[in-house]
Amino acid sequence: MKTKRPFVVVIAGGTASGKSTIVSRFVAQTDATHLGHDRYYWDVPDPVGHDFDHPDALDTDRLVSDLAQLRSGEPAELPVYEFASHSRTAEVERVEPSAVIVVEGILVLADERLSALADLRVFVDAPEEIRFERRMARDIAERGRTAASVRAQYASTVKPNHDRFVEPSKARADLILDGTAEIDTSVAQLVARLSP
Repeated sequence: MKTKRPFVVVIAGGTASGKSTIVSRFVAQTDATHLGHDRYYWDVPDPVGHDFDHPDALDTDRLVSDLAQLRSGEPAELPVYEFASHSRTAEVERVEPSAVIVVEGILVLADERLSALADLRVFVDAPEEIRFERRMARDIAERGRTAASVRAQYASTVKPNHDRFVEPSKARADLILDGTAEIDTSVAQLVARLSP
């Protein structure tokens, strides 16, 4: 008897739009396999001034390959990225496919190959001022950044790449979630769209 192919959900949206929070709750509720685009960053010897928000900063070829493997019912060995050193470790994380696979990141809908592998394309939308405030609070509290450095990075790379790559990818979405809504409401909308 042939096993049913996993249902693939690809979730994009701007920085601090609420993607990770929604995905975390969705994964807990559905036991989905989670592929975060962030784990596919290339090694960065000198992170000062590095553009982490451009598609070239990520090994999307490998993400596409790993997703295709999981989608075909095979396990995949995912890279493990260490944000403290801005580099991949020598280890990999072996993951098994599940009934639902969720791929998440700011740029995942900007890549036509990832979009083509999806059964459901989702964009989490939130106003720029809210995203900026959330990013500022998060980077200061969790990443030890200064307000000045957050502002500088936002102006030099985050916003330009959002405008060039992230925002246009919203046109590919089958479902747009409100990043300012209650998390449970957004998760319920996602679950309702899963294939029966």
